[in-house]
Amino acid sequence: MASTANSKPGDDLGSCSIFASETVNGSHRFIVQGYSLAKGMGVGKYIMSDTFTVGGYDWAIYFYPDGKNPEDNSMYVSVFIALASDGADVRALFELSMLDQSGNGNNKVHSHFQRALESGPYTLKYRGSMWGYKRFFRRNLLEASDYLKDDCLVMYCKVGVVRNHLECPKLRIIPVPPSDMGQGFKDLLESEVGCDVVFQVGNEMFKAHKLILAARSPVFRAQFFGLVGNPNVDKVVIKDIDPFIFKAMLLFIYTDKLPDVDEVESAITICSSTVMFQHLLAAADLYNLDRLKILCESELCKAINIETVATILSLAEQHHCPQLKAICLKFTANTENLGAVMKSEAFRHLEGSCPSLLSELLATFASMDDNSNSLLSRKRSGSGTFGLDLADGTEAESVHPNARRMRRRL
Repeated sequence: MASTANSKPGDDLGSCSIFASETVNGSHRFIVQGYSLAKGMGVGKYIMSDTFTVGGYDWAIYFYPDGKNPEDNSMYVSVFIALASDGADVRALFELSMLDQSGNGNNKVHSHFQRALESGPYTLKYRGSMWGYKRFFRRNLLEASDYLKDDCLVMYCKVGVVRNHLECPKLRIIPVPPSDMGQGFKDLLESEVGCDVVFQVGNEMFKAHKLILAARSPVFRAQFFGLVGNPNVDKVVIKDIDPFIFKAMLLFIYTDKLPDVDEVESAITICSSTVMFQHLLAAADLYNLDRLKILCESELCKAINIETVATILSLAEQHHCPQLKAICLKFTANTENLGAVMKSEAFRHLEGSCPSLLSELLATFASMDDNSNSLLSRKRSGSGTFGLDLADGTEAESVHPNARRMRRRL
């Protein structure tokens, strides 16, 4: 039997159940018109709202114009909420409000909601059980207030009936396997079932499905189904793309994932993964495969070093990759890298093929130099200051030569 001594919370040690408590909420608005006519009906006499249902139980609001308690001598109005249907030990939260009819929102509210419950929800034992206030409002204050307008009172009641239930998540979980759509399309490509077009790339042939290609690439969509496209074409000759790069692109189109180098025939003997991603980025740009292009940029970003940065920078400029370009420029402009990069053969090629990049590199270098000088200046100017970057909000102390100490609050 496995030991549970070293188990952590959340470890799967077997079955699990959860006891959950929650409230089923509902509300009711009760309007009393002719308040002055209701006065004098007697202590303990009430006006009752229509019944309303919350949480499977019926409820009603009871308003006592002369109060519920004889000892108060009709000095207060009383308001209660009562269980109006059969039920035993019904636990609930309540809120009773009287509306401020001036529009200022100063409602008189007595509520269980949104506050700590010292003894839990209120329990109503049987039909007719009540919760409320005998001294809800002093009558003389009520009659002089904005709660009474045009001899009318508006009351609002909210009820939250507590419901408990036992959850057994382990019994309700049906494992869902990960999506295998990509594998299904890859199998379709490799089996050549239903293929309706052949691509000749160098000395190699690749079969594919026009609809799948059109769904993934705007270029293929235009080529096969556009206004000047030919849906009947069954063979396409591809130039300027190596066969293994075209195969890698097809694998992405069908699976939506970057292929591994070993998935592409003879790729290992032809080039490194970095070179493959460089060529694949160019193909992605040609066929408007934006996701593939960004994936290649991400991989090439990891491959930036002294020897590769000039080539990757040129590629980023040629195929409109602003994020990759900015990273390459910043790497090259670093004073620790610039000299070594400029000595590389790829940089000499960059000078001849993309001369505009040199001015951008110079601007990046100048920007980094300005930031460095600014930081140095701040360090020097702050050399006599202690604790200026305190993060805990405490007082910082500045010391100035030939002057008294000054204290400042951060």
